[in-house]
Amino acid sequence: MNVEGLISDLAFILLLGAIVTVLFKWIKQPVVLGYIVAGFLASPHFTYIPSVANEDNIDFWAQIGIVILLFSLGLEFSFKKLLNSGGSAIVTALIIITGMMCTGMAIGHLLHFSFINSLFLGGMLSMSSTTIIIKAFTDMGLRQKKFASLVLAVLVVEDLFAVLMMVLLSSIAINNSVEGSELLYSVGKLVFFLISWILVGVYVLPSLLNGIRRFLNSETLLIVSMGLCLGMAVFSVYCGFSLALGAFVMGSILAGTSYAERIEHIVEPVKNLFGAVFFISVGMMVQPHILVTYWPIILLLSVAVIVGMIVFGTTGMLVTGQTLRVAIQSGFSLTQIGEFAFIIATLGMSLGVLDNSIYPIVVAVSVITTFTTPYFIKLSQPAYSFVEKHLPEKFHFLIDRYHKDADRSGANGRPWGRVLKRNFVRILVYSIVLIGIILLSEQYLLPFLVGIFTEWGRLICLIITLVCMAPFLLAIIVGPTAHCSEEEKKLETVPVVVCGIFRFVIAIAFVVRTVMIFYSARSGLVAALAVVALIALLFSKRARKSMYRIENKFFDNLNERELRRSGKKNAVVYDLHQAFMTVASGCPFAGERLRDSNIRRKFGVNIVGIQRGSSYIPVPTGDTRVFPGDIISVIGTDEQIERMLPVVEKAQPESTDSYDPADFHLTSIMLSPSSPLIGYTPVTSCLTDKYRALVVAVDRGDEHIDSRPDLVFQPGDVLWLVGRKSDMNKLK
Repeated sequence: MNVEGLISDLAFILLLGAIVTVLFKWIKQPVVLGYIVAGFLASPHFTYIPSVANEDNIDFWAQIGIVILLFSLGLEFSFKKLLNSGGSAIVTALIIITGMMCTGMAIGHLLHFSFINSLFLGGMLSMSSTTIIIKAFTDMGLRQKKFASLVLAVLVVEDLFAVLMMVLLSSIAINNSVEGSELLYSVGKLVFFLISWILVGVYVLPSLLNGIRRFLNSETLLIVSMGLCLGMAVFSVYCGFSLALGAFVMGSILAGTSYAERIEHIVEPVKNLFGAVFFISVGMMVQPHILVTYWPIILLLSVAVIVGMIVFGTTGMLVTGQTLRVAIQSGFSLTQIGEFAFIIATLGMSLGVLDNSIYPIVVAVSVITTFTTPYFIKLSQPAYSFVEKHLPEKFHFLIDRYHKDADRSGANGRPWGRVLKRNFVRILVYSIVLIGIILLSEQYLLPFLVGIFTEWGRLICLIITLVCMAPFLLAIIVGPTAHCSEEEKKLETVPVVVCGIFRFVIAIAFVVRTVMIFYSARSGLVAALAVVALIALLFSKRARKSMYRIENKFFDNLNERELRRSGKKNAVVYDLHQAFMTVASGCPFAGERLRDSNIRRKFGVNIVGIQRGSSYIPVPTGDTRVFPGDIISVIGTDEQIERMLPVVEKAQPESTDSYDPADFHLTSIMLSPSSPLIGYTPVTSCLTDKYRALVVAVDRGDEHIDSRPDLVFQPGDVLWLVGRKSDMNKLK
């Protein structure tokens, strides 16, 4: 690798990117579009200025950018959040992928493409770009909106489906048919590795980070978090998946720890740097001669992507019970294709089944739809207002009732349904753990022990393996009783009884399979019955304790942020617990002094510390003020903390006004002798209430006066005001 060329190319695109993005900021356009334009200017296709020496250098930096962007997404998207929106995300993703696949194949048929080319085209049009949408949401300040979290969940599910789509397309391209066994193997492999990574990561990482807490300043935490991110990304490739998937998984694991906000803060500059390189690399793929030659096809595909994503995305959200506003906002946010389109196109080229002209066409469509994404996100609110105004009242009633029914059924599901779900999850999770133990024993432990103990190696390995499996076998047999409600524990319906029998059969099957690895099938069946009986009768108490200890440790780590927030399992003395709450923008006492807020009188708790950025205020006095974003350390009983939490974390009501911060500007108004403001002050005038205008200064002759509450307006005064342009025009 030419290091000098690598650095010079990076310096060139960053300097060019800085100039273009500042220009785009000046003309009030999204920054991501500036990156794309800068990429085009830096590419060999634009000959009026020097270009990069080696495009592979930029691809190298761009891959790092994708990894860090997905890691940052994972930090804001814990597995609990993914599970909470999982049903809606899966259904919506399936509707989008199916609809866009059919749309792509229909367009391919219309353009007289072959069947395999049409199939690959459908696959390329079915995946929205995670990195583009993350950047657009971040630039526009939408990351905390409800629809944004649902869109990100859909994107995560789409990325998982993309792994299966690659297998499906490869099978059809090579064999002209779908290899069911290969597809099932890929699904099983993906599920196995995802659950394994999550289980090991959640069980180990929070405890490890808490163990070295006193050594974790900003520098060491950055090194640790980036090392974990890149390490998981490399391990993901080793297991046959993408770098981005591994980075997202590690981010999601760390999102459940109490360090998530700190990691997100210290990683942000790194993310911004390499993310910019990624978007610049997208702009470098623009080829003007392709745009000129194939512009009708590119335009047709771009319109199909935009319209199709809006229709299928909105439909998917409505089907899963979301409101009309959320559904339309989600659909308008998904209007592009991205990195997976390039990956699928590269796959088709490598297999020799994709026409050479399709790849640059898809790249052009990706760049165009990326360029239009921020504008369509902005259009979602006007589009919702238009649809709401013109939609018949009957449809409004049906959508609202369906949304309420979906919320009610999700919150109050039947007890036996919840029990069946718990059984399924428990069997799946512990089966993955048992498969992992068996694989490790077969691949590594057995050869090692046979090499040392030639005759007894197999028996010793079998005993060690079964001992390690015992707590997890018992966990399958006992069933999900530790975290069930009393209503669920009393159920004795037929499905619950069948689940118990099924769990017992699963446990026997695992023991049979384990023994068969070392000995014969007959020996396996006999040993299975004996081992299961032994576990159930002789070692149940000890194994139960071990099982409950492992489960509790896992759930405590999984819910670490929630436990830290609520103070549960963080006892200080007697029945008092310590909780750490983040003050939200809607908190009623935000900005007040502690003595004026009457927190102790209202809730009975004591505030013993305030974390504000990198500074900490121990035992704050009554004159200390609490601001949004502060993390307050509170000591009280569980009931007191539970009563205080919703007040402290109360969010600001979402405004229906679509204000653009760039619309606010400074203007001046001269007061005539007949002005109604004469004799008033900034406080007594109607400027703030009626016109949302703020007086910042007054020019009186040659004197410049800073605004103050008792300043009386006089004829000839020039008022300097800050406000919206439309309000200023009314005021004038």
